[in-house]
Amino acid sequence: MKKYKEMQRVLHEDCRTTFLEMEETATVQAMDHLITENRGSGVICCADLHFIGRVLEILTSTQPGLAKLDEAKADQLLGLSNNLLLFIRSQNPTAKRLLNSYSTEVVLDPTTAHPKLIISSAGDCAICTDVWHDVPEHERFDTTLNVLSVLNSRHHYWEVDVVEKIYWELGLTYSSIPKKGQKEDCRLGPHSETWCLEYFDGDTAWHGGTPHPLPISAGFHRIAILCSFSGGLVTFGVDNTTPLYSFFAGTFTDPLHLALPGHDLQGTNSKPFRICQS
Repeated sequence: MKKYKEMQRVLHEDCRTTFLEMEETATVQAMDHLITENRGSGVICCADLHFIGRVLEILTSTQPGLAKLDEAKADQLLGLSNNLLLFIRSQNPTAKRLLNSYSTEVVLDPTTAHPKLIISSAGDCAICTDVWHDVPEHERFDTTLNVLSVLNSRHHYWEVDVVEKIYWELGLTYSSIPKKGQKEDCRLGPHSETWCLEYFDGDTAWHGGTPHPLPISAGFHRIAILCSFSGGLVTFGVDNTTPLYSFFAGTFTDPLHLALPGHDLQGTNSKPFRICQS
């Protein structure tokens, strides 16, 4: 905050100085014009009104957008920006330790998994296949390749390994999300009871069918998910603690589940989702 306020102070001072200089220039020009017009005539009738009108005219025609920082001020701001960036980066280990303190062991519930998903015995891995496996009928997804975690709430942090995946969705959802029926009804993105990231043709955060472009769209290895149930917050980030998108839900009405949807894409997307337990 101290570094940010220093940047604000420099910008404010430069803006104030710039406008003072513009006003001074406009005033001097108006005075020069007035002196030229009245030189030798001895006529000062209505001079004050005329002078004010000229100043207002010149100030009105001045374009503040054309004002530019001088080189020294630009260097000063650049230095402050670099210092702020270095300071933020220096806090990554601290932020990482804080997030890890919220880490919760999460286990996938195989009874919710689509029959084309293979869930590891430890419940920490989901593999997309193109084979419909013979599994007991349950309240499981049968349209989209989804699987939910066991029930959870409170304050949680997870990381999910998505390395070498070419398509994925992952996020949080209420248990009431439809598991059978039309495909769009069961997907995370279009649903108002879900908060998710989608990686495929345009990397996007979704909630209630509304897309939100991400600030970066490449090099994802681990996706971090921070959920504060009491605070109504869901934040997605990448493994270097760079934030991607945050949703402020206000108040969650029911406990949330981690959701890992995916597709085999004819064998090209068969790398597993793996929950990284701390």
